[in-house]
Formats: sequence, C-alpha cells, structure tokens
Amino acid sequence: MSDKERTSTKANIPAAKTKTASTYTAEDITVLEGLEPVRKRPGMYIGSTGVRGLHHLVYEVVDNSVDEAMAGYADRIVVELLADGGCRVADNGRGIPVDVVKGTGKTAVEVVLTTLHAGGKFNKEGGGYQVSGGLHGVGVSVVNALSTKLEIDVVRDGKHWHQEYDRGKPKAKLKAVKAAKRTGTTVTFWPDPEIFEETTEFKFDTLVQRLREMAFLNRGLEIRLIDQRPETAIDGEQQQEIFKYNGGIVDFVKHLNASRDAANKRVVYFEAKAATHELEIAMQWTTGYTESVHTFANNINTHEGGMHEEGFRNSLTRVISNYAKAKGLLKEKDEGLTGEDCREGLTAVVSVRLREPQFEGQTKTKLGNTEIRSFVQTSTYEKLSEFMEEHPSEARAICNKAIAAARARVEARKARDVVRRKSLLESSTLPGKLADCQTRDPHEAELFIVEGDSAGGSAKQARAREFQAILPLRGKILNVERARLTKILENKEIQAIITAVGTGIGEDFDLGKCRYHKIVSMADADVDGSHIKTLLLTFFFRYMPELIEAGYVFVAAPPLYRVPYKGKVHYFRNDADLDAFREAQSASKLEASRFKGLGEMNPSELWETTLDPDKRVLLRVTMEDAALADNIFTVLMGDDVESRKNFIQRNAKDVRFLDI
Repeated sequence: MSDKERTSTKANIPAAKTKTASTYTAEDITVLEGLEPVRKRPGMYIGSTGVRGLHHLVYEVVDNSVDEAMAGYADRIVVELLADGGCRVADNGRGIPVDVVKGTGKTAVEVVLTTLHAGGKFNKEGGGYQVSGGLHGVGVSVVNALSTKLEIDVVRDGKHWHQEYDRGKPKAKLKAVKAAKRTGTTVTFWPDPEIFEETTEFKFDTLVQRLREMAFLNRGLEIRLIDQRPETAIDGEQQQEIFKYNGGIVDFVKHLNASRDAANKRVVYFEAKAATHELEIAMQWTTGYTESVHTFANNINTHEGGMHEEGFRNSLTRVISNYAKAKGLLKEKDEGLTGEDCREGLTAVVSVRLREPQFEGQTKTKLGNTEIRSFVQTSTYEKLSEFMEEHPSEARAICNKAIAAARARVEARKARDVVRRKSLLESSTLPGKLADCQTRDPHEAELFIVEGDSAGGSAKQARAREFQAILPLRGKILNVERARLTKILENKEIQAIITAVGTGIGEDFDLGKCRYHKIVSMADADVDGSHIKTLLLTFFFRYMPELIEAGYVFVAAPPLYRVPYKGKVHYFRNDADLDAFREAQSASKLEASRFKGLGEMNPSELWETTLDPDKRVLLRVTMEDAALADNIFTVLMGDDVESRKNFIQRNAKDVRFLDI
C-alpha cells in the first residue's frame, strides 16, 4: 500500500465536544531522558521481544489515547490491523501539541516520539494529565524506536500535520499538509522484524481481550478493533469488534459472571472521589465457591494486588460481619466471619485512579501507595454499609452466603485435621507413587505430573533422576470448580499433588516450603490430555495461585507426530508444524505416525521430546490475564453447559496452547 493510500484510509473520527485544545500546549510536555537504549535492550521497555512484547506496542499507543479519554477530551478510539502488517491507532482527542518545546528546538510531536519519558503525563500542572495510564510511561517513543516505520498525523488548530520516522529517526520535519476541522491523533507503525524475530503478526483475539477490558474500565468510551488483513477474514468478512459499555465496571462484573448463578441479583456499585485520587467498585456474589477480585490502578491490571485491594478486603469483612450480627443472622453458636468467608463466590472489580502511582512487586503490578489504602477502606465501609441498609433483601443474601461459607470452612478444617492425622498434608512421608529426584535444592528440582500409570512408567525410566521427579495420576482429578474444599481434600490424586509439592493448601499454604520450582503438567497431546491439563490448571489457579504468581507452574508440549525423514527422526506438536515441514521440504508423502499417548513412547523418545531441558518445550503459566483466565476456567469447568458449548464452537477452529 502506498503512502497516499495509507493517508486516504485513515479513520474518520468525529471530535469529542467536551473541551477545547487551547489549554494543552508544548509547555505541558516535560522531557526526562533520551531514547537511545531502547533498540539495544528492548526487553527492558516492553517486557520481551516475543508475542507479548509485540502486542505491548499497541497497548502503549492505545494508552495515550485512553489518557485523553480519562481527561475528558476523547470518546472514541479506532485500532486497525493493516493488510501490510502495520497497526493504526486513531483517537478524537485534542491532538499532540505541534508547537516547539522550549530549549529543545523540536516540536512537541517530535519530542514525544523521540525522547523516553516525555509527555503530558509528567506535568501535573497546567494542561497535562492529572491521572494517566501506562505502567512505565515510556509510551509511543518506544514504539517508534522498535518500528521500521512510524507515521503520525495530528489534527488540531485547524490543520492536519504529518510526519514520518524510520526506526525512531525523523525522515523530515513535521508539516501541515492540509486544513482540517476535527481534532485527534493517529499513529501508524510497522514492527521491526529485526527486534521481533519470533513474529510481527498481531493476534486479533489477544487485542480483543485487552481492548474490551479498557472499555469496561472507561465508562462510555468506544473502542473499535478492525482487522483489514485478508488472511484473517472469516467467510470473506473482515473481523471487527466494537466495545462500549455505558455501565462501565458494572458491565465488567456482569460479563465475568455471565456463566455463573448470582447469589445477589443486583450488582453492588459505588464510587468516591478525593483531591488526587478516585475510586470505582462493582461486585456481585455468585453461588460458586471461588473468589474473583480484580484490581486496577490507572487502568493497569494490578494482579499482585496492593494497598487498594487491602483496604477493600478489610472493609468488606467488617461491613458484612457487623450487618450479620446487627440483624441477628449470625447465631451465637456460629463462628465469626473471616475475610475468606465474606469473599466466597465474590466477583469484584476495584478500579482506582491516582496522580502518582507507585508500583512494586515481582512484575511491577502491585500498588504501593499507602494513602490509597485508607481512602479505599473508608469509602468501601461507608458506601457498602449504605447499600446494605437500603437493600435489605440483597444484604441478607450476601450475609447468608458468607455464613454458609463459614460453616463449610469449619467442616473443611475438620477434614484437614483428619487428613493431617493420616499424614497426607503435613508429613515427611511422600506419596508412594512419587518417584522423587535426588536433589533437595528446589531451584533445581522439577516435578512432572503425568497422565496415566503407563506414561508414568516410561517417564520414570526416561527422567534425569538427579533433578526430575515423576508423579503419575490415575485418571482425571476432581473438577474443583464445582466442589468445596471439604470434598477436594478427600480426592486421592489431589492429596498426592499437595503432599508432593509440599506447600500445603488454603490457609496452610507456605510458598517457602515448595519442593520444586518447576511443576509441569505432562499429558497426552489429545482432547483427553487437554482436559486433564485444564483440571490441573484449574486446581492450581483456584487453590495454589501463589505457585503461578511465582512462575513455578508449566505445561509440557509433547509431540503428536513422529516422522522419519532422510535418516533422522523429526517430532511435531500439531498439524500446522507438520504441514510447515512438508512445505519446507516439498515432501508431500512423508510417513507421519501419530502418537496415541505418552505411554506409546519408549523412554528414549520421551526424554528426547519432552524431558530433555535442551530440546523440550515448556509453556509457563502466568497470572497476567487473571480476569480472562478466571472467565475461561468458569466457562470450561463450571455448570453452565450452554456457555461451554458456545465457547468450544467459537474457538474450535483456533485450538492452540494458551499462556494463561
């Protein structure tokens, strides 16, 4: 596509009419440091140079547009995946300032695109952003540095301005190309294959999840995703999604609970504002047993929690306990309510916005601002108390849910005590079926949880005894999505997993006691194997999430096909890999034998394909997309058969390994 064609296809976006551009000038652009290190160490700025890092480029540009929406200057964002591999993000905000930044000799547009940590979000006085998204504020300058080409179009002050960049360097000065009435910014970029060696192909579904989440968190903002690539069209139709939620995070909670039965029919919602921060909370209890609390700070998914979550949890427990006691719902014989009791079955979204967020934690997604804890705590106590007084039937349903959870907790504690007495949870005695490794250093030790006794037997012969342990499972473990902890602890296979891992479970969990820092689900590369992997991941996600957060949980990727070719044996995980090999070798008559299961492999094959650290493929399971993972686990493993059927029908054509 020519430059002229690119210009002519830019989205026609009407201007938001809430405010003017006159208060946003070059004086609002603050320069912090240069851009040079980005191409040398891209992983420091976008996390990785793989698929996640590639999509992070889109998020950085979208975040800038969302900042305009959060400030009240934009109400529509269009993201287009272009036929030539580029991506275009257009908004109807004020447009980046085009005048010269004092002391630089450069326009504000060029400063923003060529200088790290430069933009309106760093100036808290005047017309900059009082609250902004984006985790590190590196923004569009990093996108520019990591793209073969970037074009920027700014419409403001009655003119349409245009400039192009080549791997971060301007090809010419910013120029006014024509008169224009609307306002907004359009950024078009093409990722650099020298940086992203794995792929430069954007995934539509990956962007859908993030953009939907952003729309939920910004009530009334319309975000449109359009895929212009012919190869991704379905039945000749371009893929397109439009996200706009006038209910904001209330709609988010309804979306998350779409496959669950509600305990209280009305979604609880409240908001609060202070001088430098604000709060939105939406929540609803379900008849299920798992807690799903998702927290955000300035639109960033703080899946490690932080001060805002701590304040929310503290007040939630106090309000429900006080109400239950005051209304006589909690009997004298009952134990007091704990935080876990009050959050059983809870789906909640906690979204805060603050001027100077401080992030910490393993992945820098834990909010550390202490002042936000008291603000959230006070606001939650006041607003939730008001809700429960004004809606007594809803309040009674919430309290009864917590009281039932407390009684179940007492029964579960009795069950744990029984299990302990049998030396299955807290004992130096390991499961008899476990073939343990020789090392006692958890950093070196690996535990493979293997489907079936026959596969377990092969794995025990194939493993490296020094650091690899094998735990065979007999059949499928219990679906924990449909059971309380009491029943879960009675399951023999789950008992074996808990004992082998060594951390305990629930309130007894201690990450420091984990015996293996690689816990690998190893199942057949077929439907049954996928089901077993999902059951295991559901158990870890619901009852040992700390293992996932620590990066200890993995999924093995055994091959599906064995192909002898030109004196060598090749292994392939799926049909797509096999077809690609056939095409590359121009060999249509390859004799491919399909493995029915791991048990069919002899020990040497199992070592070579699945266990050998130098050749195997392990997929690390992460918590980064916790809200999405929560929803998928509920759909796949919950009671709503119709939702599960619809999900499978929609995604059957795109079955692949997911990094959840």
